[in-house]
Amino acid sequence: MSDKYEWRKREKTLYLPKSKPQCIDVPRFKFITLRGEGSPAEKVFSDIVGTLYSIAYGIKMQPKRMEKKPENYFDFTVYPLEGLWDINEEAKKIFNGAVNKQDFVYELMIRQPDFVNKALYVEILDNLKKKKPNPLLEQVEFKTISEGKCVQMLHLGRYEDEPRTFEKMEDYAREKGMTRVSKIHREIYLSDARKIAPEKLKTVLRFNVV
Repeated sequence: MSDKYEWRKREKTLYLPKSKPQCIDVPRFKFITLRGEGSPAEKVFSDIVGTLYSIAYGIKMQPKRMEKKPENYFDFTVYPLEGLWDINEEAKKIFNGAVNKQDFVYELMIRQPDFVNKALYVEILDNLKKKKPNPLLEQVEFKTISEGKCVQMLHLGRYEDEPRTFEKMEDYAREKGMTRVSKIHREIYLSDARKIAPEKLKTVLRFNVV
């Protein structure tokens, strides 16, 4: 039997919510992140995704080959891609409810297990720079993020239909006496949009509340 850590089995509250709003408290986690702007249909978006996954799989595979494993090391399934989404400052000045995808600003990220520290990250990043030079590798950040109190819900379907789900989440927050902090929100991608029909996509949506 494999003792690999499976986030789908061990962290269902965070990654496999139901199709109805819920309030959760999200603790501090480590991430590798890259910032970008513009439409997710542009090449730079897919380049950022590819860069993050190249590091994430390096972090998964390289420790297996080390004679001395990192402290508290364990094998694991790579976490899903996540993104924090907002619009640029110019778009905010004229915001009327409709969003132009060219105005998006985002920070894409992949969570890392607790045993991954800055030294291990830097070692693997340096190896990757030598083997597969990529200018985006210079922009990757290793950081700890604490989301805190959030409302989340599973969105089933096209990304363009997310506003309906956010409306349900905001109604839930008001009913519970909570206020959405800002229009910035997090998306966690449980489906591969290249392989799954748009109407079957599964995405965790989440925003901060007080």
